[in-house]
Amino acid sequence: MAQSGRHIKDDYPWWLVVFILLGIAIAAAIIVSDLYTQVFFTVAQGVYVTVFVTLVAFALAVILGLCIALLGLSDHIVLRQTARFYIEVIRGIPMLVLLFYVAFVGAPAIVALYNTVTAPLANAGWAKPMLVRDLSLMWRAIIALMIGYASFIAEIFRAGIQAVDQGQIEAAKALGLSRYRRFRHVIAPQAIRVIFPPLSNDFVSMVKDSSLVSVLGVADITQMGKVYASGSFRFFETYSIVTYIYLILTVGLSLLLRRIEKRMRKAHER
Repeated sequence: MAQSGRHIKDDYPWWLVVFILLGIAIAAAIIVSDLYTQVFFTVAQGVYVTVFVTLVAFALAVILGLCIALLGLSDHIVLRQTARFYIEVIRGIPMLVLLFYVAFVGAPAIVALYNTVTAPLANAGWAKPMLVRDLSLMWRAIIALMIGYASFIAEIFRAGIQAVDQGQIEAAKALGLSRYRRFRHVIAPQAIRVIFPPLSNDFVSMVKDSSLVSVLGVADITQMGKVYASGSFRFFETYSIVTYIYLILTVGLSLLLRRIEKRMRKAHER
């Protein structure tokens, strides 16, 4: 059994070798073929939007998810039940449906609420009423991804925080540390080792789910591919390049995060 476990641990990543060889072959085709070159540079224009949407939405989701997790661990039942209600309801909504709901129902509600709150300033001439079109579709997509992923990230934070030895928390209380200092110096450093692997998986998943913003016409990688394919009818070439770019982003990011995770594990073992 020990030999089997050691064999699995030391298994050479042949899949990565095959992936790199395929990537090199496709890159060569892009360089050699004028058609593939044109498709690649057209689709690659959406990389910036994909990266921007992913980074901003995930950062906001982490902040919101942490807040919800802390509410769920509160001593007050109302706060705990509010957090649980949010998690269960949002997790039950498909991401695409949530995207449409936020974009076409939530956005007008946000604008109406903003105009109501700032009405005195608008009447005094100090502010202008906000229009629904002022809230861009890209930011509506970011808000939807933030709301959706925060429900999953909240559960990751909750599990990580609860994994910390209760005795150490009680010892920190006995030393007179405030709630913030206990979280900052005792809970967070230990919980991050539990939180990081699933959190990194969610980050990679958001890179893929960011393609959903194309249904709103946001010019990400998928949308640029859809526009080019519908105009040129080069579906095979276009979606092969779209797949290629997403694989470079997701596999490369997965390998990077896995390396960081291993370094964290080694640092803890020391």
